[in-house]
Amino acid sequence: MKPQPIPPQPGQESVWDYPRPPRLERTSKRLQVVFNGVTVADTVRGYRVLETSHPPTYYFPPEDVNQNFVHPAGGSSMCEWKGAARYVTITVNGQTAERSAWYYPTPTPDFAAIKNYLSFYVAPFDACYVAGELVSPQPGGFYGGWVTKDIVGPIKGEPGSMGW
Repeated sequence: MKPQPIPPQPGQESVWDYPRPPRLERTSKRLQVVFNGVTVADTVRGYRVLETSHPPTYYFPPEDVNQNFVHPAGGSSMCEWKGAARYVTITVNGQTAERSAWYYPTPTPDFAAIKNYLSFYVAPFDACYVAGELVSPQPGGFYGGWVTKDIVGPIKGEPGSMGW
């Protein structure tokens, strides 16, 4: 059963206004990921993916991620819209976040712009930021959305949202 969307206030977006299939759009907002006290990713040249009921998922160009901290991880997953994802582990000064980021080496044509761009789960890291705002992870631990104050839901991943 579809939940009742929260009406957005000025300056906010409702995840229920995002499209399905999802849309890829460039963002010039500064995106940052910090792990074990070190900034591992920092860009103003990112993309965000917007999909109904989900907060945005952000993608960093590989050259704006410190590749010294990025290590291949086993396994893959399949997104019906973007294609097959590969996972990476982030290790900084002896601290490891297993399978904490992913990328698409051969994305579908609609998502070709994010080929090899990395997206990070929020929870394993010290902090993730959008335009200086500390973000929260998408609820539930499965999805990789970044929740900011300008996003309203309800958001997929919350209890009772399995069938959305």
